[in-house]
Amino acid sequence: MTETLAKDTYMTTAIAGALRAAMAADESVVVLGEDVELSTIGCTKGLVEEFGADRVRNSPISEATVVGACVGAAASGLRPVMDLMFSSFFYVAMDQVANQAARLRYMSGGQVDLPLVYFAGTGPSGSAAAQHSENPHPILMHLAGIKVVFPSSPGDAAGLLIASVEDPNPVVFLLDLMLAGAKGPVPTDLEPLPLGKAEVKRSGEDVTVVAIASAAGTALEVAAELEEDGVSVEVIDPRTLSPFDWDAVTDSVARTGRLVVVDPARRTCGAAAEIIARVAERNWADLKSRPRRVTWEDVPIPFSPVLEEAVTVRKDSVRDAVLAGVEEKGAG
Repeated sequence: MTETLAKDTYMTTAIAGALRAAMAADESVVVLGEDVELSTIGCTKGLVEEFGADRVRNSPISEATVVGACVGAAASGLRPVMDLMFSSFFYVAMDQVANQAARLRYMSGGQVDLPLVYFAGTGPSGSAAAQHSENPHPILMHLAGIKVVFPSSPGDAAGLLIASVEDPNPVVFLLDLMLAGAKGPVPTDLEPLPLGKAEVKRSGEDVTVVAIASAAGTALEVAAELEEDGVSVEVIDPRTLSPFDWDAVTDSVARTGRLVVVDPARRTCGAAAEIIARVAERNWADLKSRPRRVTWEDVPIPFSPVLEEAVTVRKDSVRDAVLAGVEEKGAG
C-alpha cells in the first residue's frame, strides 16, 4: 500500500508529476507539443527546466505534422508524449492517428513498437465554443489499434499516465478539462495502474451507473443523494475506454439488473450506445428495466454558458435516469 500525500493534489499537478517520474526513469521519454515549455494548462509545467530543451520541445502549430512525427520517433526508439492541447485538434491529424499510429504495429506483425502517448485536454471548459470543446473519445475508440484513457481523478490520472508511457502501443490520454482544477490524493511512490481495468467508485445494489471522466463525480453526487431515498447506486468508472473492462460492467448489471450510462459525448454513436449494446447482448436475461443513457445533445457545443450547460450532461438528468430505471413498471 502506497502512502498518499498529506494534501490533495490538483489533476494537472498529478499529470505533471507522472510525466516527471516517467522522464526521470527513462531517457527515451520526450515531451513535445504546442507551448509545452510554457504549459498553458499546467501539465508540462517545470519539465523543460528539469530535463532541458532537447527532451521538452515546443512544436509548430501544425498538428498533423507533429502527430505524424511522433509515429516515426516512436518507431525509431523514443517514447514521445505529445501535448495536442485540445482534443478537437485530432480532427486535423486524423490520417496520422487513424492510418499510421493505429495501424503500423499491426501491419508490421508486431515488428514495430509504437510506444507513444497523445495527450489532450478535452471537453467544455467554459465558453470555449464549438471548435475547442469536443470529446472525440467515441471516434478514437472505433479506430482499433489505439488505446484510449480517460480518468476521473488525480490519483488515477497519475497511475494511468505512467502505464500509458510504458505501453508499447499508441495511447490517447484525455484530460477532461472540467476536472483540470479537481483535487484528490496521489501516491507519493507512483506505480502504473493497469490499462483496461475499471474501478467501482461506489458499491450499490439497485442500479449500475457507468460514468465516464467528469461524469463520475456527478454520478457519485447523485448516488449519495439517492441513498437518503433508499436507492442504492453502484458507480463504475471505466477509466480506460479502449480496452474496456466489460466484465466489471456486466458482472455489476447481473447483480443490479439496471443500467444507466453517463457519457460526456453526443448521443448518436457514442460510448454510451456501445456500452448499452454490449450489456444487452450479455445481460439480457438480467435486465429488470430498459438501459438508459445520459449524454450530450446532438449539436455543436455552444459558446453561451447557459446553452453549454443545457446541451451537456446535467446532474438532474442523471438523477432522473436512475429513478426512471428503478420506478419503471414491471421492474424487479
